Amino acid sequence: MSLITTIDQDIKQAMLGKQEARLRGLRAIKSALLLARTEKGASEDVSQETEIKVLQKLIKQRKESADIYKAQNREDLYQIEVEEMQVIEVYLPKQMDHSDVETYLKELIGRVGATSVKDMGKVMGAANKELAGKADGKTISEIVKQLLG
Repeated sequence: MSLITTIDQDIKQAMLGKQEARLRGLRAIKSALLLARTEKGASEDVSQETEIKVLQKLIKQRKESADIYKAQNREDLYQIEVEEMQVIEVYLPKQMDHSDVETYLKELIGRVGATSVKDMGKVMGAANKELAGKADGKTISEIVKQLLG
């Protein structure tokens, strides 16, 4: 079953259950997926890889907004962003913890043959492709810098 079908069913359940926060998050996902489907050059079906990228983008947007609201002491708006983020995270693959990412990257660095920070591009390219949706790009970058530096 495609993600958009799952989201449609979950929207119906959230409406019936009068779950406002869940409904907002689900509608944001559906909207972003429909936009991805209608983008220039996109096929009718959205690939799983594209779905993950869309969800990660939504999470990143919510985190940035939440940080701004927190800094401005707008607890009401901050809470809305956090609630939506929690709804969106349910549809992402399980995230790897820091130690698992580090272990994986050590093995990848050996496989790619990277020896210094100059080789970071090779490692990042492979890591972002292989860990798509399982680890945050920022976390991957920090660990690679630490391991190669």
